[in-house]
Amino acid sequence: MMQHQLSIEARFRPEILERILRVVRHRGFQVCSMNMSSGENSDSINIAMTVASQRSVDLLSTQLSKLMDVATVRIQHQTTQQIRA
Repeated sequence: MMQHQLSIEARFRPEILERILRVVRHRGFQVCSMNMSSGENSDSINIAMTVASQRSVDLLSTQLSKLMDVATVRIQHQTTQQIRA
């Protein structure tokens, strides 16, 4: 399973985290970790998220970018996670 680190900058809205998480889930990704902090001004937030899936992260990035309050989505890093039996 591939792990991908995403950096998301968005306008602060009470529902933005729910929207982002819904897109992640609907696209078949699992959230491994997530950290949110306020941006330089109080109108924006920065989200660092690690997700895992066999699917291409480019599709997820494109879908997240289409959300109205999302300003930027950057793919920071990807790693392979091996599953042991």
